[in-house]
Amino acid sequence: MVASIFRISAAVTLCLVSAAQTATCAVQPNFVVIFCDNLGYGDIEPFGSTIHRTPHLNRMAREGCRFTHFCVTAGVCTPSRSSIMTGCYSQRTGMHDNPRDGQVLRPVSPYGLNPDEITIAEVLQRRGYATGIFGKWHLGDQPDFLPTRQGFDEFYGIPYSDDMTRDVGQRLGDRLQGKSWPDLPLMKNEKVVDAPVDRDMLTKQCTEEVLSFIEREKDEPFFVYFPQPMPGSTAAPFASPAFKGKSRNGPWGDSIEEIDWSTGEILNKLVALGIDERTLVIWLSNNGAPMSRTDIGSPARGTNRPLHGRGYTTSEGAFRSPTIMWWPGRVKPGTTCTELATTMDLLPTFAALAEVPVAHPIDGHDVRRLIFGNSNARSPYDAFYYYYRDQLQAVRSGPWKLFLPLEQFIRHPHFKAGEKAGTLLFNVVTDIASTTNVAAEHPDVVQRLLKLANAARKDLGDSGQRGAGQRQAGRIDGQPQAQVLK
Repeated sequence: MVASIFRISAAVTLCLVSAAQTATCAVQPNFVVIFCDNLGYGDIEPFGSTIHRTPHLNRMAREGCRFTHFCVTAGVCTPSRSSIMTGCYSQRTGMHDNPRDGQVLRPVSPYGLNPDEITIAEVLQRRGYATGIFGKWHLGDQPDFLPTRQGFDEFYGIPYSDDMTRDVGQRLGDRLQGKSWPDLPLMKNEKVVDAPVDRDMLTKQCTEEVLSFIEREKDEPFFVYFPQPMPGSTAAPFASPAFKGKSRNGPWGDSIEEIDWSTGEILNKLVALGIDERTLVIWLSNNGAPMSRTDIGSPARGTNRPLHGRGYTTSEGAFRSPTIMWWPGRVKPGTTCTELATTMDLLPTFAALAEVPVAHPIDGHDVRRLIFGNSNARSPYDAFYYYYRDQLQAVRSGPWKLFLPLEQFIRHPHFKAGEKAGTLLFNVVTDIASTTNVAAEHPDVVQRLLKLANAARKDLGDSGQRGAGQRQAGRIDGQPQAQVLK
């Protein structure tokens, strides 16, 4: 039994599908979301990479639209993934932190995405969509929290990160309750079918499962959620023999070039089946690359350049995702959207396109006008919030990003541990690398964004302060059980 509280916050605007907005298709569209793991803003050619070969993503960008200010809601896996599923900040759904795991769920945890939350898959199921997830879930490994209990008809993949193996758990020991971690399981629906999984084959096998699902469901509307397990969380990502050792950037490059191949296989399948003109494909990453600690410009663990900062922080490099949207005949080819949008927008946008009313409170917006390139379309965000766990660190409004003054913090992209964090204001449109603090020149902007921060604290909380709009994560009663091969 899951202990949960689902409180409706008056501070959140109800997202209701409006017929007055951009016209929808006569036929319900399909949706494919490819969500990479820890891949950096500058790791693919359409966003500036000169070292990784990504011809299929080049094609996708040529035939679709690049979004250069598309953000995730956290610099790490679990909270970021919760937002794409729920259309909410992870602070709202309780998926930003917990006393057992911290900010990222670990194996054999009693916590997970509350089954009372309404996921994007559940919204689409109401309209008759077939729903499948292939890859990395990372929103709870107990039965109550698995994808098949959260709106997905099918699940094939791993329940958490590729680095959460038995060996790593034993090394971590009691410090992170790792001794009981099982061999990394490959799951089919709610059953472990292989353990330890061959991580070299994950991209290839998950891609094959996606293609099979599309083939089976081609005559009816479907939703494919493909959270790629790679490049992943290890220092040396995995790739199949066809790609291992073939890139110019070691294991990181090998994994990215296999992801590019995977994307091409999916696009080609949609074209071959004649369903490309009724399928929206969105390609992005769950957060920025970790980058090298010793050489911040080294591509061995990815790069977020020209943005500032590493993954796992509240930097632009952690939150801004290299995003491409492709829909032949609907998305204008060879275009770029520079307006702010986020992963929280996928749920209300897909619901609008599928003509499903969404009457529960969320933080995302319907961004069809941005996707279809309406000339007067603007970002729906008056404010966007950057949290590190439960600490509000920055606010963005328009081109301005304000880092709040902080007496103390665990991690910060612009200050070292033990320092006080001063007020920083960047124009993240004209100063893409966040190099020039202009707070002194724009005191009115600083004051306006400070007021927006206060509103966030009241609703979503802050360190030591619970917000009125926060809900509880799911938690099972009793002892959690490991997912093992039987």
